[in-house]
Amino acid sequence: MGSVERLRHHLLETGYTIDGVRERLGGVAASALAREELVPALRATADGDPLAALIRLWWLGVPVPAKRLAPEVVESGLVEREGDQVRATVHLQPWETGGYLVSDRKVRPGDPALRPDHVVGAGGASANLAQLVTRRPVGRALDLGTGCGVQVLHLAGRAEHITATDLNGRALELAELSWRLSGIEGVERRTGSMFEPVEDEVFDLIVSNPPFVIAPEHGLTYREAGGDGFCRDLVRRTPRHLAPDGQAHFLANWLHVEGEDWHERVGGWLRESGCDGWVVQRDVQDPAEYVELWLRDAAEQGTPGYAEHYDRWLAWFDERKVEGVGFGWISMRNSGTLDPVVRVEHLDHQVMLPVGDYVDSVLDAIAAAHRTQGLESALLRTSDGLLDERIGLPGAEDPMRIVLRQTQGLRRSREVGTIEAALAGVCDGELALGPLLNVIAELVGDGEIPDADAVRPLIAEGYFLL
Repeated sequence: MGSVERLRHHLLETGYTIDGVRERLGGVAASALAREELVPALRATADGDPLAALIRLWWLGVPVPAKRLAPEVVESGLVEREGDQVRATVHLQPWETGGYLVSDRKVRPGDPALRPDHVVGAGGASANLAQLVTRRPVGRALDLGTGCGVQVLHLAGRAEHITATDLNGRALELAELSWRLSGIEGVERRTGSMFEPVEDEVFDLIVSNPPFVIAPEHGLTYREAGGDGFCRDLVRRTPRHLAPDGQAHFLANWLHVEGEDWHERVGGWLRESGCDGWVVQRDVQDPAEYVELWLRDAAEQGTPGYAEHYDRWLAWFDERKVEGVGFGWISMRNSGTLDPVVRVEHLDHQVMLPVGDYVDSVLDAIAAAHRTQGLESALLRTSDGLLDERIGLPGAEDPMRIVLRQTQGLRRSREVGTIEAALAGVCDGELALGPLLNVIAELVGDGEIPDADAVRPLIAEGYFLL
């Protein structure tokens, strides 16, 4: 058994897992640690038992007496001796898949400036992307810009072959260690930018958490790539690397520019790609909020250059008439059609997770609503878990508002009229849409037969299923 395998065995045996760490810290300390507040966790691990020693060493990044650590840790090559103390040279964290991730140590206020080839650990963005990616089994998968290798942990078991790329050679070295500590073998790693390492290859699934931070400087390889042109180019270059019916899922930032509709800006990236596409904006920040977020990410608060960096970043945004920055996800599918469909929307409410469990159905619905001909003969059924909410004055004969609300999936809600509401109550896949609308129009009594095409938006949003 090699040193990496011995270390993995020791971590598992000691209980250094997501559940083990949470249980050992307790609710208060675990919640504080999620906010990057270390004091409660330091207090909770002061006793020095084997698991506490690993938490202090690997996660909290503080020196630990060598006598409290097993030989597997001291001889791992991932720590350094300082007299009787041992300090970790990397951040080693358990991950929700049951594996482990190795990255550079977390940067905190007072730490030295980040090195340009810093390898960031997994966090909220990594988890968001993993939640988005389709769960269907695939043959060949590409993790573009693998970083510490986190997405590979999620792809393992679903993909027969995985290729992971990164511009940063150090990232690939640490990612390889992550995979070995997680018991994952056979990942092919390649060094290079964007699609250069896989120039003539196609994949059934492409995932990427790219360097999407929009900044005037490219000081940090793992996060910054200038404007939103990097994400645009990623979208535009993806189709030639997607196998038929292949999917791609990315995280991205995009600019909200004065006088320009962001829907058109980002939608244009996909319409030029030739693939079906779905863009969801989950959040939007004003320029000051955005700059503060990423200056905190690099622990620059309180440093001598903080105000100057902040001002330079805002000036760069002002020159480009930036009013805000959107964050969200982009999904693409190579449907092989000459008539691709693209949907761009803003969803800031809570959705059912993981989205990957039903993202295929979402893409199917968007495409079906756009391409299905002759809706009058379509056999529709109402989606499961749909609620009909009516709001009106007490005693009133008719409601003021009718809202259809999804309790599953994306949990959308839409205000509808009496005809759409009645349709939701009777669609069971037995009778064609045209005759149903005729009957409902007679019952409503306004004499006007609704156009079947008016139902397309409700199909695209998953209220009715074809």
